[in-house]
Amino acid sequence: MIFLARFHTGERIAINPDLIERIEETPDTVITLTNGSRYVVQESLAEIAEQVQLYRATILNLAMKMAQGPDTPEQAASARLSLVRDAATGATSAD
Repeated sequence: MIFLARFHTGERIAINPDLIERIEETPDTVITLTNGSRYVVQESLAEIAEQVQLYRATILNLAMKMAQGPDTPEQAASARLSLVRDAATGATSAD
């Protein structure tokens, strides 16, 4: 999630960047999501693009760390990647 502020109220909102369809500066910054929801926010298009890049870089970095395996036994207990099987069919989400 990225955290933004609504234009008029300053209310903090969190938006899933994977659902952003487009961002326009008209001159206010308007975010349109894939479901048609629109949000007018205080941040500029460039600021939002930077937040999305940081969000995605963080996700990739975390996935790489988890795939490499834990450095310590404490990390082994708290962070694991695993497949979840359907009890009825035995299929995984990758099947």
